[in-house]
Amino acid sequence: MSRGLGDVYKRQIVDTLIEIIDIPSVTGDEDALCSMLADRFRDRQVRRIGNSLVVGGQPVDRPFYALYGHLDTVPEQGDPKARIEGDHVVGLGASDMKGGVAVMVELLEDGDLDPAIDVVYVFYAAEEGAAADNELGPVLDACPWLTDASLSVVLEPTDLHVEIGCNGVVNAEVIFRGASAHSARPWLGVNAVTRAGRWLTKLDELEPDLVDIDGLEYREVFSVTRASGGIANNIIPPEFRINLNHRFPPIYSIDEAVERVRAIASEADEVIIRDRAPAGGAAPDDPHVRRLEALAAMRGGRRQAKQGWTDVARLTERGAVAVNYGPGVVAQAHQVGEWVPAANLGVVFDVLREFLEDH
Repeated sequence: MSRGLGDVYKRQIVDTLIEIIDIPSVTGDEDALCSMLADRFRDRQVRRIGNSLVVGGQPVDRPFYALYGHLDTVPEQGDPKARIEGDHVVGLGASDMKGGVAVMVELLEDGDLDPAIDVVYVFYAAEEGAAADNELGPVLDACPWLTDASLSVVLEPTDLHVEIGCNGVVNAEVIFRGASAHSARPWLGVNAVTRAGRWLTKLDELEPDLVDIDGLEYREVFSVTRASGGIANNIIPPEFRINLNHRFPPIYSIDEAVERVRAIASEADEVIIRDRAPAGGAAPDDPHVRRLEALAAMRGGRRQAKQGWTDVARLTERGAVAVNYGPGVVAQAHQVGEWVPAANLGVVFDVLREFLEDH
């Protein structure tokens, strides 16, 4: 049973979280936070790759666990400095995923932690941007042995549940074209914006497609996330560009997902695939996964599917056994006034500490 050390150290974890929230690290600007952590762990074996850190050396002929946390956040939305409101820590990245990073830092610095096997900690940059720029790829290229871990845990927000696999993602630019004209004489042109109207209405009415994989429910969705068109207030817009964000379950490959995007956007004049990332493979019937699930279940957690994309996909694509488990609140990710319950930090600290010590 857990000794409840998370409760003892909860204030310390909160202090660490506030410190790292107050070091801005919007995607592409992670240098300051990465440098602070590198200095904090200067007495350990640390390898820096870009704005990412691998803390711990390569275990030789012995098993190990790996914990992962990304340092970057989405762009600021008028967020104030980190603060405590009641039982919550509020601030940009509190849930996604500086709360998980703070737990990793405290596990690293817990002098009483006596793990049963080696533990390697990976702090990486650029997860929130384009998949091609995500620094976990270069980290795994430089340290391919990381995927040999007995279990890799990505501390993304999971509401204290163990989330298996993840949806893949495709971003496509969907383009409707028309012809410009004076807005006083619209019949002389073709309005690209209103041409897209019928398609947008159908997309708005599209319900999520539920996909069951071994009892885990994933949802396939198509969402418009950006749109732009028009030249001036008195010109009929000759072009309308829409970003279509597709989240697809692990039953589809990237190529299949791209074809599904092209099919649903077949009414457009052009579809350009801008970004893509694979879905995460479901964890096998693995004893390490089962043990983590059992410990999480003692604190109310359960096994469920991951709806969002995480680097579990990148890890499982390279053959690793990986799951998501972290203190963040899924619904708070990318929100204005983002927060994480302080209690969640203690729970995840406890679960992972016990998991690392028992083997």
